[in-house]
Amino acid sequence: MAQRVAMASGMVSPMLWRRHLLYPGLRLRHPQAARRLQRAGLRWRSSGNCVNRHRHSCTSLATVRLQTLWGLVDLKRRSGCDVLVTGGTETGHAGGVHSHGKGYKIDVAHNRCIDRFIRSKYRGRVRGDGARLFYEHRPQGHTTYANEPSHWDITFL
Repeated sequence: MAQRVAMASGMVSPMLWRRHLLYPGLRLRHPQAARRLQRAGLRWRSSGNCVNRHRHSCTSLATVRLQTLWGLVDLKRRSGCDVLVTGGTETGHAGGVHSHGKGYKIDVAHNRCIDRFIRSKYRGRVRGDGARLFYEHRPQGHTTYANEPSHWDITFL
């Protein structure tokens, strides 16, 4: 019921934001998600200067899960690093149950600080596409970081 009320009002209340673990699957519209990131000191960039979820050159946060956004905010807080989102829920990413399009994955630009922080995590296998995986298991959930050439492909579960 609370989830429907929050979605119907067009805003996610601060209580839902703070208590994200109660509503991990709550999906946000792009303006809501962008506003939450901005308030937390995170930035996002679109190579196509657009937010249309149906264009691969855009960076869209439409339908991103609240838990995924909270994972980004927590990543910034714990790392002390600048976090720049470069990919969200737009088309052009691989599909799957825990994919970008389903709101579980976000791409973050490389920088020295974030690279050092992520590489300090448990080092895993190399994916079929050559990306080295790093894992983090915390009470708040599991995070997988894939080191792709131009960004980190991050899955928040």
